[in-house]
Amino acid sequence: MSEQYYEEVGAYYDKDAVDFERRYWQNDALQRIRQSFREHVRQHEFSCMLEVGFGPGFDLTHFAQTHPQSEVYGVDISAEMVRIAQGKIDEGTLANAHVAQGSVEDIESRFSEVRYDMIYVFFGALNTVDDLGLAMKELEKLLLPGGRMVLTFVNKWYVGGMVIELLKGKPKWAFARLKKVWGGYSPTQFLASKCYTTGEVKRSTTLSCVDQRGYSILFPAWYYHKIHKLLPRKVRMLLWHWDHSLSRTTVGTLGEYMLYEFRK
Repeated sequence: MSEQYYEEVGAYYDKDAVDFERRYWQNDALQRIRQSFREHVRQHEFSCMLEVGFGPGFDLTHFAQTHPQSEVYGVDISAEMVRIAQGKIDEGTLANAHVAQGSVEDIESRFSEVRYDMIYVFFGALNTVDDLGLAMKELEKLLLPGGRMVLTFVNKWYVGGMVIELLKGKPKWAFARLKKVWGGYSPTQFLASKCYTTGEVKRSTTLSCVDQRGYSILFPAWYYHKIHKLLPRKVRMLLWHWDHSLSRTTVGTLGEYMLYEFRK
């Protein structure tokens, strides 16, 4: 099942790869959230890091540039994403950056005997693994003692989004992420994936969760373009600051994304 499943996920992202980068640079909300993810990782020292699901290589090449003394590895299920990221690596002559195609289960074979003191996942790549528990065991095995994992997930309980979709008269979209299999963000392409609660994520690993925070609690999710255009910049900034204040509370677990930091 895993091979067929990952072929479907890879094909989805192969189709999305060409337009992925253009959409990102047109979306202020995505850029703001990514910067916050990066800042969380940068709090810690690392000499060998791994990114799971690097997409076009935004973050992998960023960390390779900002931490030239560290080795930066990445795996992505999409052959097209690997091609794009490798192009960035070659263009920037980043000798400390290494990418390969594959799933979490393939990491050890792609980068033989490499172990990491920082593993990170941005924007929910682990929502598309075949079995979260098995994937987390693989990552735990690859993490050095004292190492950290900064993992972000598309959250199951995005209450703000549910309210917005209900007000739009779209109950199917409002509760789509509560199903056993979530269809992803695209209204035209189905992505076999799963959304997780905070409890489900924490139960998937034996590591201690030392920090967690939610995103887009009141600040509208990045795909609500029309709402962002309607809201004055000051209001958007105010909602972002309120989110920051609520991010580590119980209310924070009701945001669109959840970030967890685990330590070995």
